[in-house]
Amino acid sequence: MPAQPDLFGPEPLSVTLPPGGEQPALWVRRLTIWQEPGVAVRSIELRTGLNFIWSPDPADAGGQGDADDLGHGAGKTLFCRLLRYCLGEDRFAPDEQRLSISRAFLNGWVSAEVMLKGRLWAVLRPLGVGRGHFAVEGVLPEQLFEHLSEPTGMAPLLNAIEQQVLSPQVARLMSTDQAHDAWRVALAWLTRDQECRFDHVLDWRAAESNSESPTRAMSRSRLQEAMRALIAAISSEEIELQAEASAQGDAHKAKLHELGRWQWACENLRTEVLHAVGLMATEVPEGRLGLDTLRQAARQKLAQAAKTDATVDVSNLGELRQRGRDAAQAVAELDKQLAVLTNSLPLHESLLANLRAELPGSSARLRDAEVPSCQVCEVPIDRVLADGCKLSHKLPDLAALRQRHEALQKQVQTKQAEIGLVKQNTALVQQQLLAARAARDALQQTLAKAERLSDNRSLAWRQGRKNLDDIQRLERDWAACELAQAQAAQLQAQMDAKRERMAAFRDQQAEVFARLSTYFDAVIRAAVGPTASGRVSLDGNGLKLTVQWGGERSTAAIESLKVIAFDLAVMCMSMAGTTHLPAFLLHDSPREADLGLSVYHRLFDVVRGLEGASSPAFQYIVTTTTQPPPAFQQQPWLRETLRGAPPSERLLRCDLP
Repeated sequence: MPAQPDLFGPEPLSVTLPPGGEQPALWVRRLTIWQEPGVAVRSIELRTGLNFIWSPDPADAGGQGDADDLGHGAGKTLFCRLLRYCLGEDRFAPDEQRLSISRAFLNGWVSAEVMLKGRLWAVLRPLGVGRGHFAVEGVLPEQLFEHLSEPTGMAPLLNAIEQQVLSPQVARLMSTDQAHDAWRVALAWLTRDQECRFDHVLDWRAAESNSESPTRAMSRSRLQEAMRALIAAISSEEIELQAEASAQGDAHKAKLHELGRWQWACENLRTEVLHAVGLMATEVPEGRLGLDTLRQAARQKLAQAAKTDATVDVSNLGELRQRGRDAAQAVAELDKQLAVLTNSLPLHESLLANLRAELPGSSARLRDAEVPSCQVCEVPIDRVLADGCKLSHKLPDLAALRQRHEALQKQVQTKQAEIGLVKQNTALVQQQLLAARAARDALQQTLAKAERLSDNRSLAWRQGRKNLDDIQRLERDWAACELAQAQAAQLQAQMDAKRERMAAFRDQQAEVFARLSTYFDAVIRAAVGPTASGRVSLDGNGLKLTVQWGGERSTAAIESLKVIAFDLAVMCMSMAGTTHLPAFLLHDSPREADLGLSVYHRLFDVVRGLEGASSPAFQYIVTTTTQPPPAFQQQPWLRETLRGAPPSERLLRCDLP
C-alpha cells in the first residue's frame, strides 16, 4: 500500500516510555572523592535528566577572575574518568597522572552511588595502589570503610549490569575475550573519550587515555557489530554469518594469493620450456592447450640427441681411454730412455778424453823402457853397461810397461765403441719417440673428440629428458592453477551468497534503523532548524550518518554534531526500552571549536524537552568549558562548577605533585 503524503512535516522529538520505565535502568546518584576514609574532598550529587559540570571560561565573564584560570585544567575529564572507573573501567587516568594522584592521595578513594533498576549499589575504588575494590548492593559507600579488609571486587555490580541491562544473550553476541568486557564495550560508547573529539560514530576510546578498554583492540567492523547488538539490530544468525563470511574472505584472499603464485610459476616454466625446445611464444597456444605442441617439440629434440657421428667410435670409450693411457706410458718410457742416454754421453766422452790423455805418457814410458837411462845420472843403460856405473843397478820392467800401454789402448777403443753405441741408441730412441708421440697425440685427439661427442649427446639427452619432465610438471602446475582458480571462484560465489543473506538480515533490521533515523532526524531538526534533516543507514559499507541542510553537509562541526545527535537518538531508543543499553550518557566537552553556539545550546533544549513533568527517564551528564544556556546555569541542571585556579576550586582541590 503506498504511503500517505506527509502534510504536516515531521513530528517533534518525543519518547513513549514503556511501563515501569520512568527511571533509567542505570544512573549515578553521587560521586565522592575521599582524601582518606571519612574525609571527603568533593562530593558531586547528580540527578536523572540533564546534568552540567561546568568550568567557566573567564572570557565568558568579561575577562574577570584569576589570571591563571583558563577554564581548562579544572578536572572535567578526570571527573568523567573517575565516573567511568566507578562503573567498571579498569583505569581512571593515564599512567603519569594516576601516579601523581596516588602520591597526593596515598589513602584516597573514589566512591559512587549507582542506581541499577531502582536498587542502590555502593562502589568504592582506591586512588592509590595495593588496595581492594568494592561493589555492594543496598548500602552507602561510606559504610564500606568499615569493611576495607573484605574487598568484593567489581564483579558483583558488573554481573548485575550484564544480567539486568545488557542481558546474557547480548553479552554472548558481542563475542568479547574477557569477562564483563561486553559491559565495558557498552560503557566506552556511553562515555566517549574527549580525545576522540566526536570525529566518528565508532571512535570511543583513544589510545592516549590509557583506559585499558577492550574497544582499543577492536576493529571498526567488530565495534559496529557490538553497537548493533546493543541496539537490538543484529541477531546471532547474522553474527555467525558474518564470521563465516569473514573467514571465507580470508580464505578467498589466501586462495587468490595462491593462484597468483601458480600463474607466475606456470608462466616462468612455460618460458623456460619454450626457450629449451626452440619455439617462439606465438607458435604455441596459451595455457594447457599448448602442452601437446611443447611435448612434440621436446621429443624431436630428444630424437636428435640420440644420433651419432659415423667418423667417431663412441661405442667403447673405456678401451679408447686405455689405449690413450698406454700410448702416454710408452712416450714416457721413451722420454726416460732418451734422458738416460743423453745424460750418459758426456760422461763417456769425458772418460774417453781422459784415456786419450794418458796415451802419450804411456808411449813415452814404453820408449824409455826400451832404451832405459840411469835413474841417478840419466846415462843410457847400454852405455852404462859398456862403460860401467857404480851408482845404478835397477832397470825398468819393459814387459809390464808394454802391457799397460796395450791395455790403455784397448780401453780407448772400447770407450769409443760405447760412445758410438750410445749415439746410435739415442738416434733410435729419438725416432721411436717421435712415432710414439704422434700415436699418442692422435689417440688423445680421437679420445677428446669421442668424449666431447659423448658428453654432448648425454647433455642433449638429459636436456631432452628434462624438457619432457618440465612439460609434465607444467601440466601439473596448470592443473593446480585451474583448481585454485575454481576454488577462488567458488569462495567468491559463497561470499556473494552470504552478502545477499546479510543484506536480507539488514532489511529485517530496517525497522530498528527506521526508529533510530526518526529520533536522529528529530534531534537534527531541533538543533539545526526545520529545513535540516538527518538519516541513519546501514549498508555493506557500514553505518552512515547523513545530514541534509541545503545539500549534504560534512564539515568538522557537522560531523561532531552527527555523533552527538546519534548518541542522543540511541538514548531516546533506550528510554523507549527498545535497546539493551541504559538511558545513560556522558559527554566530555562535546562542543567542537566551530560548532555554532546556538546549535550547541539548542541541543540542550532538546534534552530538557525529554525530561517531562515527572522524574526524567534518562541521565545525560555534560562537562563543558563553553557556558551552558543561561537557563541551565542553575539548579537542578548545574551540578558543579569547577575552576582551573585557585587549586581549591579544582576537582581534587589541590595541585598534583
